[in-house]
Amino acid sequence: MASPGKKAFPLRIDPALYEALERTATADFRSVNAQVEVLLREALAKRGIKVKASEPARRGRPPAADENTEEE
Repeated sequence: MASPGKKAFPLRIDPALYEALERTATADFRSVNAQVEVLLREALAKRGIKVKASEPARRGRPPAADENTEEE
């Protein structure tokens, strides 16, 4: 399942290329998906294409709704 705000799409890729991506992702402590995203951003930057930085994912528990209300 895709993270909220991320576009999911199927990707057919050569198995040898996928294995190389797995190795580099492991070395960089990333998932293969995150590694592909990093490499695509680097490739676009080399071509002079700027990609707007997205907001980082929110992690942790959501804030409490209202601390002044008592539960029954």
